[in-house]
Amino acid sequence: MKNIASSLLATPCLSTMNNYFKVHQKQIQELSYRPRLLLHVCCGPCSLYPLYYLKKYFRITIYYTNSNIYPLEEYDHRLKELERYLQMLDAPIELIIPSYDRDYQKKLAAYAFEKEGFRRCVKCYSYRLLDAYDYARKHDFAYFSTIMSVSRHKNSNYLNYIGAKLSKADGPKFLFADFKKANGEVINKKCNQIIDLYEQDYCGCLYSK
Repeated sequence: MKNIASSLLATPCLSTMNNYFKVHQKQIQELSYRPRLLLHVCCGPCSLYPLYYLKKYFRITIYYTNSNIYPLEEYDHRLKELERYLQMLDAPIELIIPSYDRDYQKKLAAYAFEKEGFRRCVKCYSYRLLDAYDYARKHDFAYFSTIMSVSRHKNSNYLNYIGAKLSKADGPKFLFADFKKANGEVINKKCNQIIDLYEQDYCGCLYSK
């Protein structure tokens, strides 16, 4: 994971590297069955459109690996809102909740005073996607991915770069995505105007708060 994050940060033109929305569309078009997808989900509001869209193409298991969320009460609140949405969604989606790492904030402390979207966030993306990849590999998922690209505050190029680097020939494939494209972010927000899930006012970690 350290090498992935370091190589990403050393790539100055990464923000213009790929149109991951088109890459995603190609992956979807090539599907011949509904494979198993381990999907990292950070919160309920961000999951509204991605889950509704992806359930047509995949058998989804959600992986709620979000020890970055501080404090624990906030982590629990976001989890409960996600569970509330899953009860509304007409789909057999399993929810996996790994143990909460109370020392997670220490992993990001070296970058405490940086702006959101830079090295602290890259490290955080890497930790969580690596955790999702490891679980997907150990449990024979065909794909793994994250919904975080639905937000304009998350760098989809970084997320997809990390996912691609984690993918191995003998392991789960990374499902590329930029869910904010094709009005995805707008649709997501309109959905929550109806459903009214709790929307947090900071990303998650102590330093973003």
